[in-house]
Amino acid sequence: MGLTYQRSAKRVLRANFVNSPASDYIVALAGNPNTGKSTVFNALTGLKQHTGNWPGKTVIQAYGNYRYKGKMITLVDLPGTYSLFTNSPEEEVARDFICFGEPDVTIVVVDATCLERNLNFVLQVMEITPKTIMCLNLIDEARRRNIHIDYKKLQDKLGVPVIPTAARNGEGLNQLKDTVNRLASGLICPNPRQLRYEDSIEKTIEELAAELIPTLQDRINKRWIALRLIEGDYSVIASIKKYLGSSTFKEEFEYGTDTPRMGCFK
Repeated sequence: MGLTYQRSAKRVLRANFVNSPASDYIVALAGNPNTGKSTVFNALTGLKQHTGNWPGKTVIQAYGNYRYKGKMITLVDLPGTYSLFTNSPEEEVARDFICFGEPDVTIVVVDATCLERNLNFVLQVMEITPKTIMCLNLIDEARRRNIHIDYKKLQDKLGVPVIPTAARNGEGLNQLKDTVNRLASGLICPNPRQLRYEDSIEKTIEELAAELIPTLQDRINKRWIALRLIEGDYSVIASIKKYLGSSTFKEEFEYGTDTPRMGCFK
């Protein structure tokens, strides 16, 4: 059976970021600095790693492979960042890969000893893609500090899988790989918690998202793009043009106002 058009287009889009044609699934590994993300990456991929620079950036790119139940998975280690608001080249790389590289799964590594500090980043990723897994890393250190996390309740609250791990000793990594496989293959259907804003903001989001439909169709999360525009992050328009080839955007914004002028997407 040949590749569908949608899957072929996705592979072409991913080639902007990482060239791994033999992979069955592409998985993004994201998270704040100092969460043990690199330890998770090394534990999963071992010596099967490639390094270089992200295209057009001086930011280091690292990706590696592992096999699980006959599938080849490419794990892309994104730069450690505190947000996806593109205040730095690292944040732009992480945002664009999660948003435009369309990974089959995005793993967000968090530090179990300071969970509250990391949750904001998790929620940002969940706004972009429902195919998110929280990797609750350093769970062994949390136990030593007498920190107890009800990860099943946290999973219910977030609406995405939460897997406790201690990557340096291999704890939880098989469960993480199994969850990646089931989520990527569609055996798990997450329902991430949708952040709701005050009514006036929700109304603006709805209006902007509706205007984005003819341009973006089903290729990207229109609610998330609308939120970025409302916040004044117009860099997302350049990324849409670069990765989706959209020439329909007219950059006619009223800078200095709270929201972009309606009709600027026609």
